[in-house]
Amino acid sequence: MTAEPDERAPRTEEQASERNHGPQPIGALLERHGLKPARLVEASGEQLTHKMVARAVKGRELTANVRGKVLRALNAASGESYTERDLFTYVQRS
Repeated sequence: MTAEPDERAPRTEEQASERNHGPQPIGALLERHGLKPARLVEASGEQLTHKMVARAVKGRELTANVRGKVLRALNAASGESYTERDLFTYVQRS
């Protein structure tokens, strides 16, 4: 019987870097529309935090749920209709 990896075990540096994708297009979109992360939090009707927005801009890989919250907030705040692929370079292209 093989042992399952402990989910609570600290991640290695390599594993952590796999989830960091560098600056994302959402940062440029915020700048283009003159928006601050606080405006996205205000525009969101969901539980979106400043920390989630900061992680999105920095390129920390987000869950699909959080990406959706950020996307909906940006669309509400900017009046545009962006897709996840417009905001994040690491989203799977289908």
